[in-house]
Amino acid sequence: MTKHHPELSLLFHALADPTRRSILTRLAERPARVTDLSEPTGLRLPTVMRHLSVLEEAGLIVTAKDGRVRTCAIVPDALEPARTWLDEQRSIWEGRLDRLDALAMKALKERKQ
Repeated sequence: MTKHHPELSLLFHALADPTRRSILTRLAERPARVTDLSEPTGLRLPTVMRHLSVLEEAGLIVTAKDGRVRTCAIVPDALEPARTWLDEQRSIWEGRLDRLDALAMKALKERKQ
């Protein structure tokens, strides 16, 4: 059984919301002000700030404040723990499917004989 990784729970929770994913897509292009991020969503600023705090808590973005302007930037390597976990899961399931395929092929050969 794999170990429980609290950071994975935060990452997947943050990625579960389409608004947060669209914010990350926008930030992948370049850093942006909070007001610029809120405009395309049609959401009120406090709601967008809550989404940003979830992303920041998960380590997906960082924010900096200069006067009254808060700017957000994506953290490029933040998805690495999720990628690693998904690769591990893929390897486990590919092994299981390979064994199932071998079992099915063996049963098919035995049936033909």
